[in-house]
Amino acid sequence: MDPISSSSKPSFWSEMVRKLKKVLKWLLFLIVVIGVIFIYWKYFYTYSEGYRAGLLQKFSHKGVIFKTYEGEIILSSVSSNRDVALASEKFLFTVTNKTLMRQFDTLQGQPVIVHYRQKNAALFWRGDSPYLVDSVKVRR
Repeated sequence: MDPISSSSKPSFWSEMVRKLKKVLKWLLFLIVVIGVIFIYWKYFYTYSEGYRAGLLQKFSHKGVIFKTYEGEIILSSVSSNRDVALASEKFLFTVTNKTLMRQFDTLQGQPVIVHYRQKNAALFWRGDSPYLVDSVKVRR
């Protein structure tokens, strides 16, 4: 029996360890790829986009560590003869654009139309709401 030929042949356990390392590398790669796709879908993918019209009730700068601009619009579905909303719901949103923040400060109490992008979830540094408003117009 030749000692050199028997030592060059890999043992069963070393071959299993090599295969296990290869499988674990692929598994780790798949977990990272799935994690990146999930985070993109959950926090950065635009789920819907549209317009909302109503009365701008509140606009504030709030937060403990990350200060964000949050707003509230009353969406009236039924109004009386004096332009008072009888049946309404609130539309909560976040504004990230600095120039829009100044516009919203002057429009409180007025009917407005906003364009929004809805994300699947909110990020704490981007605001409390998954609705991100990117434009505003005064409704006439």
